[in-house]
Amino acid sequence: MLKIENLHAILEEEDKPILKGVNLKVKPGEVHAIMGPNGSGKSTLSYIISGRDGYEVPEGSITYNDEDILELEPEERAAMGVFLAFQYPVEIPGVGNMTFLRTAFNAIKKARGEEEISASDFLKLVRTKAKELNISPDLLKRPVNYGFSGGEKKRNEILQMAVLEPSLCVLDETDSGLDIDAMKQVSEGVNALRSPDRAIIVITHYQRLLNHIQPDIVHVMVDGSIVQSGGAQLALDIENNGYSNILSNLN
Repeated sequence: MLKIENLHAILEEEDKPILKGVNLKVKPGEVHAIMGPNGSGKSTLSYIISGRDGYEVPEGSITYNDEDILELEPEERAAMGVFLAFQYPVEIPGVGNMTFLRTAFNAIKKARGEEEISASDFLKLVRTKAKELNISPDLLKRPVNYGFSGGEKKRNEILQMAVLEPSLCVLDETDSGLDIDAMKQVSEGVNALRSPDRAIIVITHYQRLLNHIQPDIVHVMVDGSIVQSGGAQLALDIENNGYSNILSNLN
């Protein structure tokens, strides 16, 4: 589903190289975890996949379902099924959650040449998805993320994923700022969305999240490239020993 080859990226504002030759392959149905020290380029990789402005890609490619997406706008990638869950979801006061979700849903429908959904049918859809994920209906009545706790913001993004049904979900440190109970709830929501037709990339610092979202493959990023890959045991080794062994083998 996703094939990244020799990907380099520069932060335009500082003319600073961040990614330095990332290679990654993700198949449908797989869950990949990307771990690594601070400043290793994990979040930047998620931004490049989703098409965020402010980065230059001088070398490399990203192929999604056999199509090169590097030149596509973020909304074009979203219409194709790419979804990014932010580390710090922004608040949008004055914009109702339902309005936001329906606008996004119909924008994707329109981009795909499909018929838009009516307000009543959409309300039924969202209520069904929220119930399946044990998300309070009160979240639907509030402005997007406005006054939400950290856990509510992350659960709201899980609801967005459930409604929009992307085929590639990139979760950028979705455990950031969550207590144990909130992390468990968010993880249950992610696990509910696992599917043979959907791939998930989980970017995290901590193995604790991976106790709940068990990955098929774990990757370690250091200084802008993936330096080691393995099974779930790799995350446990990092939890117990840190990155010292991996870093020492690079030197």
